[in-house]
Formats: sequence, structure tokens, C-alpha cells
Amino acid sequence: MDALITRPDGLIFIIITMVAIALYLQKFKVFKSLGPVLTVVVIGIILSNTRVVPISHEVYSFMGSLFVPVSISICMLSMDLVELKKLTKKPVIALSSGILSVMVVATLLGFFFAPYMDEGWKIAGMFVGTYTGGTPNLTAIATGLDASRQTIAAANAADYVISTPLMIFMFAAPAILKASKAWNKFWPYHLSDDHLSTSDAKGLMSDKEWSIRDIAWLLTIGFGVTFITTAFSEAFMPETIWKAVRLILLTTVSIGLAQLKPVQKLRGNLDLGLFLSLMFLSTIGFAVDLRQFVGSALTMTLYVFLMLVGCLILHLIICRLFKVEYEYMILSIVGCIVDGPTASLTAAGANWKSLINVGLIMGVLAGAAGNYVGIAVAYLTRFLIGG
Repeated sequence: MDALITRPDGLIFIIITMVAIALYLQKFKVFKSLGPVLTVVVIGIILSNTRVVPISHEVYSFMGSLFVPVSISICMLSMDLVELKKLTKKPVIALSSGILSVMVVATLLGFFFAPYMDEGWKIAGMFVGTYTGGTPNLTAIATGLDASRQTIAAANAADYVISTPLMIFMFAAPAILKASKAWNKFWPYHLSDDHLSTSDAKGLMSDKEWSIRDIAWLLTIGFGVTFITTAFSEAFMPETIWKAVRLILLTTVSIGLAQLKPVQKLRGNLDLGLFLSLMFLSTIGFAVDLRQFVGSALTMTLYVFLMLVGCLILHLIICRLFKVEYEYMILSIVGCIVDGPTASLTAAGANWKSLINVGLIMGVLAGAAGNYVGIAVAYLTRFLIGG
């Protein structure tokens, strides 16, 4: 049975509509817990499996090659290294622990699981990206490693099956842990109410003023950095690694440009980067054929489950040994698994006013670091399994 809509203009209309609906639904609590990324992917799964849109189409490949690197560059423009001064010792320990835990566990499990999965070594690196910056990092690293759309779709589906219940719990965790006597006895390290309530940060969900000039310059920088790093990598790097090299260069150059004062004055980079990445992630939902996924992704789902459990256990042990306040521990988990804005939202929802900006910085840092360590773990895994 052919899909109902196959024209390129019709598919682009559907994709933009999906993104608009996913963003609109964030005003409702249940969808806010799921987040726009999961919402748009689920909509995509429904539309492709009901044959409204095709599972594969040339439009999807075009969006992946164009929007993914541009969205990475634009998001990285929010990395103001001066802001790192706001992170004291304990948040740095929590964030470093989260990233280190993901690297160690992904590499160990990758050694055992990668040989039994198609593009297994790439999947190891992709899930490092997922748990050091969320789905956008998974997509970025998958693109850098030239993973197939089927692998990306299966990885996203497996990730959502396992990590969504955890993220729903993380939103509720501040209130649950604060009221638990057993938890506070086991983890007596926490910030005082006075410390948490003092902040000059603006409301997370407050209205934002944009200028079309901001958007024009952000797009100019994003496409410019993508063009230059792609052209350089294609010209001077071997065919097998040029996309990975491009990702590293793209991240590094974008972070360097983010330190320039004129760039720091541009508004809306995270929102615009999210919008562009959601455009591509819509097509990832299209690629999930539920009939094939049920039988083919069980190994990957088990891998994700063991990886998430292992990462959390190691992360909790390290944070407990270093007496990290559990507020920082929670924000580091959310910042790594989802992103900085969601970590900020978690802090705001818990009324941790002084940690709203800290959560954002932790998430952005995790996302930037994830691009580097994800590529490194992927190639390390390939070396270990002899791929």
C-alpha cells in the first residue's frame, strides 16, 4: 500500500506541522514531561505506520544532510566559556562524573554487544551522545559516523522505551527525595532552602524578544560553519572518517565563534537549533517500522537498559563518594540525558531558582563534550572488537 502523501512539498508541510504541534503541546503537563523531541518522534511513528507518509523518501535524506550539522553549530553558539565561572566545584564533579560514567559503561558494554548489532560500534558512540546531551547528540554522532537511517530510528526507539520512564521520574524526583527520610539519611548532602531560593535569573518560560536580524545571522553562521568544515573535511580527510572529523571541527569552530561579543548578543540560538533538529527528528519517527522493530531491536534495547542502569549506578557512587549535593546530581542526569533547557526546567519546577542557569550550563557543556567523547568511544569500540 502506497503512502497517502509522497510529494516533497506535502511532506515538508507535514513535517513543519508536526514540529508546530509538538511545540504547542508543551503547554500541557503530560507532553512537557515527554518533551518536544519524543512527541515529534511518536507522531512520526504513527503517521508512517498508518501509511500517511512513506517510511523513506529523498526529502528525509536531504533534511538530514542539511539540518543536522547546521542545528549543531547554532546550538553550540550558546557556549559562553565565561559562564563556566558560575559552576563551582560540586556541579563540575557531578557533570564530569556523568560524562565519565557514560564513557566507561558504553565502552565496556560495547565490547560485548557491538558484534551482535548492525553498525554496533557506531551505536556505542551514538548512545554516548544520547546520555551526554540527549537525542540531538545521538543524531549528531550518528551523522558523523554515517550511520543508516534504520539504525538511527531503532536507536531512538530503544532509547525512548528505556529512558522515558526515568525522565518522568526525574521531573518528580526533587519533591519525592526531599520528603523521603530514608533518602535524606542515605544522602545527607543537599543545598539549603535559602541558597536555592536566591537568584537573579529571569523566569525560564518568560517571553523572549527576537529580531529577524538575530535569526538571519544565526542561520548565516550555522550554514557558513557547516559549509567550511564540510568542504575542508571532504577535501583533506579519508572517506571513512571525514564526517566524524567534520563533527569535531563543527563543534570546535562553533564554540570558538561563541566567544565573540557580537555572537553572544544574538538571541534565540537554542530555540532555533532545536527547531531545525526537530525537523530532522520528525523523519526519524517515519523510519520506525513497528513490525520490524519488535523483532530486530531487542538486543539494542537490552544494551540501552544495561547501559542506563550501569551509568546511573556508577554516577551515583561517584557523586556520593565526593559528597555532591543531590540537587547537582539530579541536574547532571537531566542535563546529560536530555539537554540544558530541560535541566533548567527541572530546577524551575522544583523551585531551585539559584540553579536554573546552572542546569542550563551543565546541559550545554554535556552536549558539547558528548560530540567529542561519542566519536572517541565509537572508534575505541571498533578497535576493541576488531571492526
